[in-house]
Amino acid sequence: MNESGTLLTASELVAAYGSGELSPVEATQASLDAISERDGELNAYCLVDRDSALEQAKLAEQRWRDGNPIGWLDGVPTSVKDMFLSQGWPTQRGSRCIDPAGPWEVDSPVTARLREHGLVLLGKTTTPELGWKAVTDNTLNGITRNPWNPSLTAGGSSGGSAAAVAAGMGELSVGTDGGGSVRIPASFCGIVGFKPTHGRIPLFPASPFGPLGHAGPMARSVDDVALLLDVLALPDHRDPSALPPPVSSYREAVRRDVRGVNAAYSANLGYVDVDPEISRIVLSVVAALDEAGLRVEETDPGFADPLDAFDVLWSTGAAKWLDTFPEGSAELIDQGLRKVWEHGHTFSASDYLEASAVRAALGIHMGEFHLRHDVLITPMMPISPFEAGHDVPPGSEYRSWPEWTRFTYPFNLTQQPAISVPVGFTAAGLPVGLQIVGPRHSDDLVLAVAKLVEEVKPWATDRPAAPRR
Repeated sequence: MNESGTLLTASELVAAYGSGELSPVEATQASLDAISERDGELNAYCLVDRDSALEQAKLAEQRWRDGNPIGWLDGVPTSVKDMFLSQGWPTQRGSRCIDPAGPWEVDSPVTARLREHGLVLLGKTTTPELGWKAVTDNTLNGITRNPWNPSLTAGGSSGGSAAAVAAGMGELSVGTDGGGSVRIPASFCGIVGFKPTHGRIPLFPASPFGPLGHAGPMARSVDDVALLLDVLALPDHRDPSALPPPVSSYREAVRRDVRGVNAAYSANLGYVDVDPEISRIVLSVVAALDEAGLRVEETDPGFADPLDAFDVLWSTGAAKWLDTFPEGSAELIDQGLRKVWEHGHTFSASDYLEASAVRAALGIHMGEFHLRHDVLITPMMPISPFEAGHDVPPGSEYRSWPEWTRFTYPFNLTQQPAISVPVGFTAAGLPVGLQIVGPRHSDDLVLAVAKLVEEVKPWATDRPAAPRR
């Protein structure tokens, strides 16, 4: 923290390393202290390796002293979601069916890039089993809670990562997003979460959810997300769908002047029921963006809810993955996930191809939409965080998690870049996020517009750590 009691961003932390005001060892110890103080309540981490983290920090400290840091984020305390392979650490993905004994001999591309650039890996963050839903709890690790009110959910499936970053238990994290899993908890926990264009961050093993699967950086500022994306966006031969390396750095692109950019604002995509308080908060920010020079037009993108197609692709992916699990796993896994497994087996190859055709048509539709509108702005979530330990808000009409996440999964189907930026609080003191969506390969533009959001709504980068409740 700085003298005002607010949490430092990773960018500020690195600047302090360069000036000698702070060292990576001090920053890492502060993160470990925060984990000791808060994680018993929040349950954001499923693994913390204190000795390894401090050893990494000492090496980073020496590099800074020698004037030879290896990258823009050398020595920054970071976590990874327990979906990414990490050499020497088990990757159980929240499942009792995965043997923690391993062997664990391989890093995923995400973990490998973090190590290569000197980031300090504190440990692994919690996920619902196999990342299957939009809240974070499992029978292996328990319930992950919201730092702003621990009786409420942090969202999911990257809820552990979002809670860790929001509570100061590490400056950065990396999550996965197959239907909103970076953006949902980012919104619920009041941080920035970015799902870049599909293939921008290589994945290995390949996501069982196929074209829906993305990895994404999570941080307390847009600048930090851009810096982390520079680290993660390097190619890896193990992902045949990975994109070529970016032609310029995201840390520079985020400062692009976006005044005059054409933005569409859709309050509900034409079919989402949004809490009126959230609508008012988001609309006030949209008005401020228009006043700041973004040319905003209120219009819907004009597509029907693609939930049925998403359901086919999601459930068949889960079923195919679970078919590889040991005999007897059906009795051990989350029973909600078991229903998805069974549901996935009800679809045929023809059903899958039809859902893929819907996905392609939606992508073409949005491509045409972005010929007229450079970006699309929406609320991030239609509801506020609800009671932890439930898949849907208790007493609501929702039957499954996609029914309350209707702003997220359409843009997994289209593979577009989409970011959640915090823009305010409800009267109950809960964070509200705004979503910015751009055409495929416009990650730099989405980040630049998100940076403008921070400028018109500075709460996003200048706020205290999430309080105890």
